[in-house]
Amino acid sequence: MQKTVILGNIITVDERRPFAKAAFVKDGVFAYIGDADEAKKLAGADAKILDYGENFIYPGFLEAHAHGALAGDRAIGQANLSQVRLTDYDKYREIIKDYIAKNPDKEVYVAAGWIQNEEYKTKAYLDEIYSDKPLMMNTIDGHSMLFNTKALEWAGIDAEYAKKYGYDQVHVDENGEPDGYVCEGPLYEIVPKLPRSFDDFKNFLLAWQDIAIQNGFTAVADAGVELLHPSVTQAYYELEKEGKLKMRTYAFLMVPENAENPKAEVARIAADRAKYSNEYFHVVGVKAFLDGVIEAHTGWQIDDYLDTPGYHGLERFNDHDKMVELIVAADAEGLSVHVHSIGNGATKFMLDCIEDAEKITGDMDQRNILAHLQFVREEDFQRMANTGSVPAVFTLWCPKEANIYEQEVRYVGEELAEKGYPVKSFYDAGANVVFHSDYPVSPLFDIKNSFYAAEARDFPKGIGKVAKPRNMEEAITREQSLRAMTINVARQWREESRLGSIEFGKIANMTVFDCDFLHDDLEKVAKAKIIATIIDGEEVYKA
Repeated sequence: MQKTVILGNIITVDERRPFAKAAFVKDGVFAYIGDADEAKKLAGADAKILDYGENFIYPGFLEAHAHGALAGDRAIGQANLSQVRLTDYDKYREIIKDYIAKNPDKEVYVAAGWIQNEEYKTKAYLDEIYSDKPLMMNTIDGHSMLFNTKALEWAGIDAEYAKKYGYDQVHVDENGEPDGYVCEGPLYEIVPKLPRSFDDFKNFLLAWQDIAIQNGFTAVADAGVELLHPSVTQAYYELEKEGKLKMRTYAFLMVPENAENPKAEVARIAADRAKYSNEYFHVVGVKAFLDGVIEAHTGWQIDDYLDTPGYHGLERFNDHDKMVELIVAADAEGLSVHVHSIGNGATKFMLDCIEDAEKITGDMDQRNILAHLQFVREEDFQRMANTGSVPAVFTLWCPKEANIYEQEVRYVGEELAEKGYPVKSFYDAGANVVFHSDYPVSPLFDIKNSFYAAEARDFPKGIGKVAKPRNMEEAITREQSLRAMTINVARQWREESRLGSIEFGKIANMTVFDCDFLHDDLEKVAKAKIIATIIDGEEVYKA
């Protein structure tokens, strides 16, 4: 029997006992929370002591939407452009050339973290950098990619391919030939074809696990496990069998846009749940893309883009009846539907579908998730709450970042751009708000800065970004932020009886910081340092 006493300033997120000085953990589960002397007495003299002094102990932080294998790939398998905080094509060139020089044996090269601006780039940019082998440059959001000439040939992207997908997804030159810029749907065919081994996928997942744990996360949602390759699900399964998974992963498996047979897709995912799910990897839902992103002109808006009259973005999954069928089938299997929804048109579409599905099922607690939510109609805040849907928001996208905000204004107008990334309106409506990072699609994977931006609607000083606060009316309290990274995420996964707060009988996951996120000055919060991450009562990371 493993027995551990954990000492410190414990913030429990339990309304009945919000604060304690000690926890007694027995076999990975909280057996007592309260007074230090009583905890030691119950544990006995042979118990292990983890004394964190005056540091602050929180329920293990939970990540509501990220991409595990993709994160690991970008960390150890690709040229990292994310280190350049603002668009700089000269620096990108240097990073890519250096990466190629250090990895001469790769068949195909990928650089990721490109931040698009108004300067349009074609294959000529990458051909100048390297033309001997396929080279691709992926945007930071993962929705667009630039190909050199060799990469276009390798991927089979020609004039007919462009015509098949449409010129809004495969851009062409004046002769109708692909110019190297490809976005959205085609990428989800191409990326899985990149030459990687099964061991690569396992290593990517382990690298991702290290990143998450070192940042204070104890459980995560992988929103689209097969985005990198269909074998990633098997890789998770084998790592768990090998005893190498420490943090729990709640997985959403992909369905194609406007799936021909939604019931069959759900049956396939339910079968994968039965085959692959265990304690540390568990399939909990279905993932679908409704639209793209504003910066690529592919976010699904109700109104036209101001710079492109007659065009309101890309509708990826837009068949109402098929989405309703998907939601109904998923609910019958106890699965949630988790969608990428950037534009207000996409969110309206999804809530329309959820309302109709609930009329069929009678289940008002399906906990379907709408992630990102850059622009939302006022009436849809209450609809989100009324349908029991989960708004997954990211506070670190809130600020008006240089270049990016100006681009939004050109595309959708200042009035709408100013209202981007709402948070408080969802809380006020009574919805179960959760925070997410979308890591590595966004490189901002940081608990302390999530607290900061949720209150200030801005970046902390020194984060390396030029920005201004956006729409202070959407600022929320520290308590709301804490719940959005703990118990609310557990509810998203239907795991609130096991995770998300420090309570008797729950799994003993905790994160230790040197800062009181609820009461310390906001500038001190921005400088908080992680001390330790604890999973199942064991210290798995110590700074």
